[in-house]
Amino acid sequence: MISRSLRSTIVRTTTGAALLLALAGCAGAGGNARVESAEASGDGTLRIGLIQDSAGKQAFLNDSQLAAAQLAIKEINAAGGHKGRPVDLVVGAGDGADAQARNLASAKVDAVIGPTDSSHAAAAIDVLSAARVPLVSPANSAAGLSRYKSGGYYFRTAAADVAQASVLVKLAKDGGAKSLAVVHQDSSYGKDVAAAVTGAAKNAGLETVSTTAFKPGDAGNAAAAAKAATPDAVVLIARDDAQGAIAELNNAGLSGKSIILSDGAFAQYGSGLGSKALEGARAVVPGLLPSADFQARLVSVNPALKDLSFAAETYDAVNLAVLAAAKAYDDAGRSIAANLIAVSGGTAGGQPAAQASGPATKPCLSYTDCLAALKAGADINYDGESGPVAFDSNGDITTANYMVFTYGADNRAVLSGREAAGRAAG
Repeated sequence: MISRSLRSTIVRTTTGAALLLALAGCAGAGGNARVESAEASGDGTLRIGLIQDSAGKQAFLNDSQLAAAQLAIKEINAAGGHKGRPVDLVVGAGDGADAQARNLASAKVDAVIGPTDSSHAAAAIDVLSAARVPLVSPANSAAGLSRYKSGGYYFRTAAADVAQASVLVKLAKDGGAKSLAVVHQDSSYGKDVAAAVTGAAKNAGLETVSTTAFKPGDAGNAAAAAKAATPDAVVLIARDDAQGAIAELNNAGLSGKSIILSDGAFAQYGSGLGSKALEGARAVVPGLLPSADFQARLVSVNPALKDLSFAAETYDAVNLAVLAAAKAYDDAGRSIAANLIAVSGGTAGGQPAAQASGPATKPCLSYTDCLAALKAGADINYDGESGPVAFDSNGDITTANYMVFTYGADNRAVLSGREAAGRAAG
C-alpha cells in the first residue's frame, strides 16, 4: 500500500502573504486572461511543462507529482491527444522554480504545472505570465496568492490555508463548544488562519474568548492565556513546534477532546507527548484519500512510488489544462487560461465563465468522459481525483475537502470523517 504522506508535514507556505502582496506588481502580463476571450494562436502541438521545486527532505514530493503528470499524459494520449497529435510533457530543467520557468517558456510549453512551495510561486508566475503561459499549482496554499497580479495566468488545484477555518469551527461546534480560544504560531500561516477561524466562529455563533500568538519553543504564555479565558475548545494553528505547543496546553490543563488541530499541527505524536494528552482531540488534513484504482494506475507508471502527496491535484491540473485546450480547440497558453474556469465548472464574478455556453452540467469524472461531452457540444464540469475544482475569478478552487482524524489514548490519530469547506480561497 502506498502511503499518502499527510500534507501537514510539508512546508508549503514559507513566504508570507505580506511579501507576496508586496511583489504583486511584478507580474509581467496585464488584464485578466482567465475571463478574456482569446483567438487561436497555437502551433499545433500541446506541451505541458512541470516545475519540480522540492529539494532536500522534501525531494520525495517530485516523484508523486511526476508520476501523476505522466499518468495523465499517458491517458490523454491514449484517448487521442490534442487534435489528433500526442501531448508532450516537458519536465523543467535548472535549479529553482524561476530557472525552470524560464527554460520551460523557452521550450514553448503552453501550460505549466507547479510549483510545490508557495514561496517559489511568485517568481514562476512572473516569468510565465510574461510569456502568456498559465501556471496551475497542485500544492500552493498561501492566502496571498489569491490576490497576486498574474494577469489571470495563475490557478491552483490546492485550497488556500484559510479554507480550513470553517471546518475547524464546525468540529468545535459539533463537539458542543459555545466558546473557543485560538492559539497560533506567530507567522503568516498562523495569523491568516487564526483570523479566518475568528471570522468563521462569529458566523457560526461561537464566541472567540482568546486569541494568542507564540514563537516556536515559547508557547507557555499563550497556553496560559487560553486557559485563563476558560474556553470550551482550543484551536491550535501551527506548523513549527506544534508538539511543544500541545505540551504547554497540557501543562496549563488543556488536553484531550478540547483540542482541535489545524492541518499544519497534525502529526502522529505517539510517545512524544504524555499519555492521553490528545485523547479525543481532532485534526484536519486537506484532500481525499486516493482510491485504490488511482493508486494502481500511478504504480503502473512508477512501480517504485511510495508516496502520493499532491498526486491527485497534479493529475487534475494536467487534465484541466488539456481540457481547456480541447474546449478552445487551440494549444496556445492564452486560450488555455481563458477556458480553465469553464471546464472546471467554475464561475467568474458570480457568473458562469465567459467561455461557457451555458450553466455547468453534471460533473464528468474523467478526462475521457469530459472530452466526449465537449465533442457532443456540451459544457463540462470536471471533477477529478482531488474532488470538485470549480475555479473562481482568482484561479482558486471553491470547494475544499478535508479528512478529519481523531486521536486515541496513544496520541495517534485515525481517520474518523470527512468535511468540505464551501469556500476554498481567502
